[in-house]
Amino acid sequence: MRIRRKKWAKEELDNSKFYIDKPEEFKGKWKSKFLKENPLHIELGCGKGSFIANLASSHMDINYIAVDMIEAMLGLSKRNIEQAYNFEYPENLYLIRANVEQISNVFDKTDEVERIYINFCNPWPKKKHNKKRLTHIRQLELYKQFLIGNGEIYFKTDSDELFEASLEYFVQEGFTIINKTYDLHKESIFEENIVTEHEKMFSEEGIKIKALIAKI
Repeated sequence: MRIRRKKWAKEELDNSKFYIDKPEEFKGKWKSKFLKENPLHIELGCGKGSFIANLASSHMDINYIAVDMIEAMLGLSKRNIEQAYNFEYPENLYLIRANVEQISNVFDKTDEVERIYINFCNPWPKKKHNKKRLTHIRQLELYKQFLIGNGEIYFKTDSDELFEASLEYFVQEGFTIINKTYDLHKESIFEENIVTEHEKMFSEEGIKIKALIAKI
């Protein structure tokens, strides 16, 4: 998603207690950053943050880290998170700036990530760009470096082609597809489904939402 620069974003992020600009400094140490030792879930490519804001504020018994690399997106995420927490400090959530293609610089096995969320990532339809997909085998290899045994990936997309390719990527990398659907709103596979901004838009256009849960 392209988004215009937000002049206010940098200052607000720099002054935020739950934003981290250099997360690689905490690789292997994320447990110590949270007030409580809870399971750790992360969202890759959090965008405007409405998904993680609603999810994390409803599950205080889980620690969350939301990842994006675009300053304007992170600024919007910060504001959405603050609103979801009624402008109180979100003790179970950190917002970090990182390139997902280099995510292994941020987490390792000692961080014990139990679940990854990937929602409506760029499908990169041109074959020469396929390796940039967040579900490509190159990326899955990185996630395996910090997911715990039986760790899960929850994936949603509007793209038929990306979904079919992703099913193959997961199998190639040794993941087990434990559930999948070609119409999430008709056949839910999640214990709960927080509808993202993109999800609402695509659904209103009549596009079916594809989803899967993969386990390592």
